[in-house]
Amino acid sequence: MSLDHLLDEFAAGRVSRENLKKELLRQSFIETGCAKIDQLRELRTGGPEVVYCAGKSPEQVASIFDHLNRHNGRALGTKADQAHFEAVRTVAKARFDPVSGLLSIGEPPVPLAGKVVVVSAGTSDMSVAEEAAGTAEFLGSRVDRHFDCGVAGIHRLFSVMDDLNGASVIVAVAGMEGALPSVVGGLALPPIVAVPTSVGYGANFQGLAALLTMMNSCAPGIGVVNIDNGFGAGYLAHKINMLACAAGTDNDE
Repeated sequence: MSLDHLLDEFAAGRVSRENLKKELLRQSFIETGCAKIDQLRELRTGGPEVVYCAGKSPEQVASIFDHLNRHNGRALGTKADQAHFEAVRTVAKARFDPVSGLLSIGEPPVPLAGKVVVVSAGTSDMSVAEEAAGTAEFLGSRVDRHFDCGVAGIHRLFSVMDDLNGASVIVAVAGMEGALPSVVGGLALPPIVAVPTSVGYGANFQGLAALLTMMNSCAPGIGVVNIDNGFGAGYLAHKINMLACAAGTDNDE
Protein backbone atom coordinates (compact mmCIF):
# COMPACT_ATOMS: atom_id res chain seq x y z
CA MET A 1 0.00 0.00 0.00
CA SER A 2 1.42 3.39 -0.97
CA LEU A 3 1.87 6.04 1.69
CA ASP A 4 -0.80 8.29 0.12
CA HIS A 5 -3.28 5.39 -0.03
CA LEU A 6 -2.47 4.45 3.56
CA LEU A 7 -3.16 7.97 4.79
CA ASP A 8 -6.40 8.12 2.80
CA GLU A 9 -7.50 4.83 4.36
CA PHE A 10 -6.66 6.13 7.83
CA ALA A 11 -8.58 9.36 7.22
CA ALA A 12 -11.58 7.32 6.08
CA GLY A 13 -11.45 5.24 9.27
CA ARG A 14 -10.58 2.00 7.50
CA VAL A 15 -7.10 1.76 9.06
CA SER A 16 -6.55 1.98 12.81
CA ARG A 17 -4.03 4.29 14.41
CA GLU A 18 -2.02 1.29 15.61
CA ASN A 19 -1.89 -0.26 12.14
CA LEU A 20 -0.98 3.12 10.67
CA LYS A 21 2.00 3.34 13.03
CA LYS A 22 3.13 -0.19 12.16
CA GLU A 23 2.87 0.43 8.43
CA LEU A 24 4.68 3.77 8.63
CA LEU A 25 7.51 2.08 10.54
CA ARG A 26 7.65 -0.69 7.96
CA GLN A 27 7.81 1.82 5.12
CA SER A 28 10.22 4.19 6.86
CA PHE A 29 13.36 2.53 5.54
CA ILE A 30 14.53 0.20 2.80
CA GLU A 31 16.94 -2.63 3.65
CA THR A 32 19.61 -2.95 0.95
CA GLY A 33 21.97 -5.38 2.65
CA CYS A 34 24.64 -2.75 3.31
CA ALA A 35 22.38 0.11 4.43
CA LYS A 36 18.94 0.99 5.75
CA ILE A 37 17.74 3.83 3.51
CA ASP A 38 15.48 6.40 5.13
CA GLN A 39 12.95 6.89 2.33
CA LEU A 40 10.65 9.20 4.33
CA ARG A 41 13.33 11.69 5.35
CA GLU A 42 12.29 14.34 2.83
CA LEU A 43 8.69 14.07 3.98
CA ARG A 44 9.74 14.64 7.60
CA THR A 45 12.53 17.20 7.21
CA GLY A 46 12.17 18.79 3.78
CA GLY A 47 15.50 17.43 2.61
CA PRO A 48 16.22 14.14 0.80
CA GLU A 49 18.46 11.32 1.98
CA VAL A 50 22.16 12.23 1.81
CA VAL A 51 24.88 9.60 1.45
CA TYR A 52 28.30 10.02 3.05
CA CYS A 53 30.40 8.23 0.45
CA ALA A 54 33.83 8.21 2.10
CA GLY A 55 34.56 4.80 3.60
CA LYS A 56 31.96 3.10 1.40
CA SER A 57 32.97 1.00 -1.58
CA PRO A 58 31.86 2.11 -5.07
CA GLU A 59 29.57 -0.94 -5.18
CA GLN A 60 27.90 -0.01 -1.89
CA VAL A 61 27.36 3.59 -2.99
CA ALA A 62 25.94 2.42 -6.33
CA SER A 63 23.51 0.07 -4.55
CA ILE A 64 22.29 2.85 -2.27
CA PHE A 65 21.87 5.31 -5.14
CA ASP A 66 20.06 2.68 -7.20
CA HIS A 67 17.46 2.26 -4.45
CA LEU A 68 17.17 6.01 -3.90
CA ASN A 69 16.74 6.60 -7.62
CA ARG A 70 13.90 4.08 -7.84
CA HIS A 71 12.10 5.18 -4.68
CA ASN A 72 12.88 8.91 -4.30
CA GLY A 73 14.14 10.03 -7.71
CA ARG A 74 16.91 12.19 -6.34
CA ALA A 75 19.73 11.95 -3.84
CA LEU A 76 22.97 13.65 -2.83
CA GLY A 77 26.30 12.06 -1.95
CA THR A 78 29.14 13.83 -0.13
CA LYS A 79 32.89 13.17 0.02
CA ALA A 80 32.62 11.08 -3.16
CA ASP A 81 35.42 10.33 -5.60
CA GLN A 82 35.69 9.37 -9.26
CA ALA A 83 35.30 5.65 -8.49
CA HIS A 84 32.01 6.29 -6.69
CA PHE A 85 30.79 8.34 -9.65
CA GLU A 86 31.73 5.68 -12.20
CA ALA A 87 29.83 3.06 -10.20
CA VAL A 88 26.71 5.19 -9.68
CA ARG A 89 26.46 6.21 -13.33
CA THR A 90 25.89 2.54 -14.21
CA VAL A 91 22.58 2.60 -12.30
CA ALA A 92 21.40 6.22 -12.68
CA LYS A 93 22.03 9.44 -14.54
CA ALA A 94 24.47 11.10 -12.17
CA ARG A 95 26.46 14.30 -11.84
CA PHE A 96 29.81 14.62 -10.05
CA ASP A 97 31.82 17.67 -9.06
CA PRO A 98 35.42 16.70 -8.28
CA VAL A 99 36.10 20.01 -6.50
CA SER A 100 33.37 19.63 -3.89
CA GLY A 101 33.15 15.84 -3.94
CA LEU A 102 29.37 16.07 -4.42
CA LEU A 103 27.61 13.30 -6.34
CA SER A 104 23.94 13.69 -7.19
CA ILE A 105 21.02 12.23 -9.09
CA GLY A 106 17.74 13.93 -9.91
CA GLU A 107 16.99 17.59 -10.43
CA PRO A 108 16.86 20.27 -7.74
CA PRO A 109 13.54 21.96 -7.00
CA VAL A 110 12.64 25.41 -8.28
CA PRO A 111 15.03 27.81 -6.50
CA LEU A 112 13.74 29.84 -3.58
CA ALA A 113 13.40 33.60 -3.93
CA GLY A 114 15.97 34.25 -1.20
CA LYS A 115 19.64 33.46 -1.60
CA VAL A 116 22.61 32.01 0.22
CA VAL A 117 25.99 33.71 -0.16
CA VAL A 118 29.10 31.58 0.30
CA VAL A 119 32.31 33.50 0.97
CA SER A 120 35.68 31.84 1.50
CA ALA A 121 38.94 33.17 2.88
CA GLY A 122 41.31 31.55 0.40
CA THR A 123 41.37 29.58 -2.82
CA SER A 124 42.59 26.60 -0.78
CA ASP A 125 39.24 26.60 1.02
CA MET A 126 37.35 26.22 -2.26
CA SER A 127 36.56 22.51 -1.96
CA VAL A 128 34.73 23.02 1.34
CA ALA A 129 33.08 26.22 0.11
CA GLU A 130 31.86 24.45 -3.02
CA GLU A 131 30.51 21.58 -0.93
CA ALA A 132 28.43 24.13 1.00
CA ALA A 133 27.32 25.94 -2.15
CA GLY A 134 26.49 22.78 -4.09
CA THR A 135 24.53 21.32 -1.18
CA ALA A 136 22.39 24.45 -0.83
CA GLU A 137 21.79 24.53 -4.59
CA PHE A 138 20.77 20.87 -4.69
CA LEU A 139 18.26 21.49 -1.92
CA GLY A 140 16.75 24.45 -3.74
CA SER A 141 18.54 27.67 -2.77
CA ARG A 142 20.06 30.25 -5.09
CA VAL A 143 23.73 30.66 -4.24
CA ASP A 144 26.26 33.41 -4.90
CA ARG A 145 29.94 32.58 -4.47
CA HIS A 146 32.85 34.84 -3.50
CA PHE A 147 36.21 33.10 -3.16
CA ASP A 148 39.54 34.41 -1.85
CA CYS A 149 38.14 37.21 0.33
CA GLY A 150 40.25 36.57 3.43
CA VAL A 151 41.33 39.10 6.02
CA ALA A 152 44.92 39.19 4.74
CA GLY A 153 43.53 41.41 1.95
CA ILE A 154 40.43 42.73 3.63
CA HIS A 155 39.62 45.16 0.82
CA ARG A 156 38.54 42.12 -1.21
CA LEU A 157 35.81 41.44 1.35
CA PHE A 158 34.64 45.05 1.32
CA SER A 159 34.12 44.79 -2.45
CA VAL A 160 31.36 42.17 -2.01
CA MET A 161 29.55 43.61 1.02
CA ASP A 162 26.46 44.63 -0.97
CA ASP A 163 25.98 41.02 -2.03
CA LEU A 164 26.54 39.71 1.49
CA ASN A 165 23.91 42.06 2.90
CA GLY A 166 21.43 40.93 0.24
CA ALA A 167 21.49 37.32 1.47
CA SER A 168 19.14 35.43 3.76
CA VAL A 169 22.21 33.78 5.27
CA ILE A 170 25.98 33.83 4.75
CA VAL A 171 28.28 30.81 4.82
CA ALA A 172 31.81 31.95 5.74
CA VAL A 173 34.56 29.39 5.12
CA ALA A 174 38.10 29.82 6.42
CA GLY A 175 41.19 27.91 7.46
CA MET A 176 44.45 29.23 8.95
CA GLU A 177 43.35 31.25 12.03
CA GLY A 178 39.69 31.33 10.94
CA ALA A 179 39.11 35.06 11.34
CA LEU A 180 36.80 35.62 8.36
CA PRO A 181 33.43 34.87 10.07
CA SER A 182 34.20 37.31 12.89
CA VAL A 183 34.96 40.10 10.43
CA VAL A 184 31.86 39.33 8.37
CA GLY A 185 29.83 39.19 11.60
CA GLY A 186 30.95 42.69 12.48
CA LEU A 187 29.93 44.07 9.09
CA ALA A 188 26.95 42.17 7.70
CA LEU A 189 23.28 41.94 8.67
CA PRO A 190 22.40 38.26 7.82
CA PRO A 191 23.11 35.32 10.14
CA ILE A 192 26.37 33.52 9.48
CA VAL A 193 27.20 29.83 9.30
CA ALA A 194 30.93 29.56 9.94
CA VAL A 195 32.94 26.65 8.53
CA PRO A 196 36.50 25.99 9.73
CA THR A 197 38.74 24.15 7.28
CA SER A 198 41.81 22.03 7.81
CA VAL A 199 43.84 24.39 5.58
CA GLY A 200 46.85 25.85 7.37
CA TYR A 201 50.31 25.36 8.79
CA GLY A 202 51.21 23.16 11.77
CA ALA A 203 49.70 25.27 14.56
CA ASN A 204 46.41 25.23 12.68
CA PHE A 205 46.14 21.64 14.00
CA GLN A 206 44.15 20.43 10.97
CA GLY A 207 41.46 23.06 11.50
CA LEU A 208 41.22 23.01 15.29
CA ALA A 209 42.67 26.53 15.58
CA ALA A 210 40.10 27.90 13.12
CA LEU A 211 37.29 26.02 14.88
CA LEU A 212 38.21 27.50 18.26
CA THR A 213 38.52 31.00 16.80
CA MET A 214 35.04 30.77 15.30
CA MET A 215 33.50 29.29 18.44
CA ASN A 216 35.05 32.07 20.54
CA SER A 217 34.09 34.90 18.20
CA CYS A 218 32.93 38.10 19.86
CA ALA A 219 30.79 38.94 16.81
CA PRO A 220 27.13 37.96 17.41
CA GLY A 221 24.95 36.04 14.99
CA ILE A 222 27.44 33.29 14.16
CA GLY A 223 26.85 29.54 14.32
CA VAL A 224 29.72 27.10 13.73
CA VAL A 225 29.75 23.66 12.09
CA ASN A 226 32.48 21.03 12.26
CA ILE A 227 35.86 21.16 10.51
CA ASP A 228 35.55 20.80 6.70
CA ASN A 229 31.79 20.25 7.04
CA GLY A 230 30.68 22.17 3.98
CA PHE A 231 27.69 19.87 3.63
CA GLY A 232 26.40 20.67 7.10
CA ALA A 233 26.83 24.39 6.47
CA GLY A 234 25.06 24.28 3.12
CA TYR A 235 22.18 22.24 4.54
CA LEU A 236 21.71 24.59 7.50
CA ALA A 237 21.99 27.67 5.28
CA HIS A 238 19.28 26.31 2.99
CA LYS A 239 16.93 25.69 5.91
CA ILE A 240 17.49 29.24 7.19
CA ASN A 241 16.85 30.56 3.68
CA MET A 242 13.73 28.41 3.37
CA LEU A 243 12.30 29.73 6.64
CA ALA A 244 13.23 33.32 5.75
CA CYS A 245 11.42 32.98 2.42
CA ALA A 246 8.38 31.45 4.12
CA ALA A 247 8.30 34.28 6.66
CA GLY A 248 8.52 36.83 3.85
CA THR A 249 5.63 35.20 2.04
CA ASP A 250 3.52 35.22 5.21
CA ASN A 251 4.30 38.89 5.78
CA ASP A 252 3.35 39.73 2.19
CA GLU A 253 -0.01 38.09 2.71
